[in-house]
Amino acid sequence: MQISTLRRFVAPLAAAGALILGSSVFAAELPEGTVISKENVDKVMNDTFMGHKISDLLTEKMAWYIRTHNKKIPLVKSPDVVVDPKYVEATAKYSGQVKFDPATRDVTGYVAGLPFPNIDPADPYAGDKVIWNLYLGAPFGSDLHNATHLLAANKNGFELSQTWVYYRFMSKNRLWGGVAFPNEPDVFSKTVLVGQYPQDVKGIGTFQVQYDKHARIDDLWAYIKSARRIRRLSGNAWMDNVAGFDFLIDDQQNWNSRPSKYKATKLIGKRWILAGADFHPVMVKEKKNTQDEFPHMNFKDAPYFNSVVPMTPREVWIVEGIPPEGHPYGKKVAYMDAKSPAIYQTEIYDKKGEFWRMGLMYFNTQTGVKSGIKYFSAKAGEYLDFKAMHGTPWVAESDIDVGLNPTSFTPELLETLQ
Repeated sequence: MQISTLRRFVAPLAAAGALILGSSVFAAELPEGTVISKENVDKVMNDTFMGHKISDLLTEKMAWYIRTHNKKIPLVKSPDVVVDPKYVEATAKYSGQVKFDPATRDVTGYVAGLPFPNIDPADPYAGDKVIWNLYLGAPFGSDLHNATHLLAANKNGFELSQTWVYYRFMSKNRLWGGVAFPNEPDVFSKTVLVGQYPQDVKGIGTFQVQYDKHARIDDLWAYIKSARRIRRLSGNAWMDNVAGFDFLIDDQQNWNSRPSKYKATKLIGKRWILAGADFHPVMVKEKKNTQDEFPHMNFKDAPYFNSVVPMTPREVWIVEGIPPEGHPYGKKVAYMDAKSPAIYQTEIYDKKGEFWRMGLMYFNTQTGVKSGIKYFSAKAGEYLDFKAMHGTPWVAESDIDVGLNPTSFTPELLETLQ
């Protein structure tokens, strides 16, 4: 073979080899504290963090969010999620008696702990069981007392700051505090959400009762401020937006409805993502009710609703839910921690299948005030509407297992919070 001909073969091979070697040479393990942003996201895709490739940790929509809307994610090596021994004990004690009915996709026999500790991906009802683990087994505590700060931003900047009280009393998954509602055996939970600040929202609120029965519709009451009366709402109110914000009653905790209410729930698979699993929000009291109250929020740069929250690799289940007729969503995709039932991220699509909203939640381990039990609890998050370019960030000052009085959990509680 002539030298000129040999060169024609060798040169392309050498170039290909250089590309291969170059990709391996320049791939690196990123140090803790690296911030993934639109400036570097494409450069670090082949790099790793804690042994996981960045391209494998970013969902398609999260990568899109970073590139398109300037989301920033600092990388952190968070500690593993803590599961309290009492929760582990309850799972071992009660999970064997939990029954799933394929005809109704409903569950009976649940008491406490994780109802389905062993999810089989080959099970055609695996998606249902993952969401039942959240609905029944999420470690909210026996009672939850929150001061929830709801913020809002639009395409022009910071919009408002409001404070709402959020009380939740559970009748199932109670690891402390005894029987909740002895005279109301069908009750699953009671939840109160009432505005406290500013004055124009003070007293506006809802009282929701969720029942532990497939056929029984939730009860929902609202306090009508102008009439100074409590009014019962439609049984489908769980599909409505909350107070004009970017989330539904169904979106609380990222998935608030009984799983059998959805037409279908499908397990898509299992993967690793970046998640806020040890976030402790800081509040600047001197800046209360302003855009500078919460330093992790960036209200100064477009699109004005981005948070900068350290995230760590977490393994998650991916579940796709199809809501019922009348629901504004066409599809919801949820990413739930594989170790503790907590949904870090949801992607929401409209009836045409177009991407619409995203829900993000950031958690940490919190100890029950009176029980001493450890709970993996949501402390902050955002509900983002990318069609309207509007966001609802929130931060919770919460106490768990404070010993709230269950007899006070009636619709009349709305009147006492005026």
